Amino acid sequence: MAKKKITDTVEELLDGFLSDEGYELYHCEFIKEGRDWFLRVYIDKFPKDGYVSTEDCEKVSRFLSEKLDEGDLIEQNYYLEVSSPGMDRPLIKTDHYERYVGEEIEIKLYKGKNGTKSIQGVLGGIDGDVITVTDHDGKECKLRLSEIAKANLAVVF
Repeated sequence: MAKKKITDTVEELLDGFLSDEGYELYHCEFIKEGRDWFLRVYIDKFPKDGYVSTEDCEKVSRFLSEKLDEGDLIEQNYYLEVSSPGMDRPLIKTDHYERYVGEEIEIKLYKGKNGTKSIQGVLGGIDGDVITVTDHDGKECKLRLSEIAKANLAVVF
């Protein structure tokens, strides 16, 4: 099964289960690292009812593992990992950016812009494929999602 098809299938398998249990799928990826394949599933509580616990991850892992084994859906050997996206969660999908408007984020760019490849500031919004970030000096920056190599929520203490 192709990588994209695997993640689509996982999303379908989890859809009803996660919503029934009060979770949501944050992100899913099937990637090769070295010689090993990893199916990584990131879950979140919905609506924001607190933090994802180890028991939450175990519950989802057991359910998904059973479903994947029933259908023998993944041909190669792989490791299944279920976790929270964490405090410094990556912003991958458009709805991630929409959800965290007003939050502090850290961005790494593919190519430098205004003399830097790193931007930290408050996410002002998203319009189509363009986000607005206001840095700590009050300077507003507009970035296309295609310019962003990596974006995460900033962990501020």
